[in-house]
Amino acid sequence: MTTPNFEIICFDCDSTLSRIEGIDECANAVGLGTEMAKLTNAAMNGERALEAIYQQRLDLIRPNQTAIETVADLYITEIVDGVKEVFETLQAHQKQIHIISGGLRQAILPLATFLKVPAENVHAVDIFFDSKGEYQGYNQVSPLARTGGKADICQKISKDAQKMILIGDGKTDLEAQQVGVKVIGFGGVARRELVEKQADFYITDPSLKSVLDYIL
Repeated sequence: MTTPNFEIICFDCDSTLSRIEGIDECANAVGLGTEMAKLTNAAMNGERALEAIYQQRLDLIRPNQTAIETVADLYITEIVDGVKEVFETLQAHQKQIHIISGGLRQAILPLATFLKVPAENVHAVDIFFDSKGEYQGYNQVSPLARTGGKADICQKISKDAQKMILIGDGKTDLEAQQVGVKVIGFGGVARRELVEKQADFYITDPSLKSVLDYIL
């Protein structure tokens, strides 16, 4: 397969690098798992705008620092097969790797550290706590808490879309196409019809290693 020379490789986190959806795990801890999973799926399937549910979910769950630390551990223990090998391969080829997620940044940073991705290459939504570690809100001006945010982040990373590719499972990942970035839809955890139809490439292998065929 002949592929463009992608130099910047971007990954979604939830249901792409890890088998979990972080916000749903926070919801499970307070007995709201089923309700939140429905909202998450509505956004990822393109049925609801992200901004219509983002604050609603966090206002209901109010995840504290302990909950975020638990999710951070789960991101690593539930890592998708092949992720570490993919990152090591890309790093050996001196590719620039970014994680772009509508998830909570403090929960994702330990996974990034595990994968040797620098903190400045982790683009997610900051959450705030008081001195006791209780929920105090989130960064409401983050582009990743609204529709179109991933396209904005891609443009911020590089103006040369031809050098970029993004791998993710949901409708928000398709937004990168708006600025010319190629998208690999990953259906190894959650298979979404909209993404399967609209992504430039689509894979259903439960291992992430198959993305290398489209990148290298």
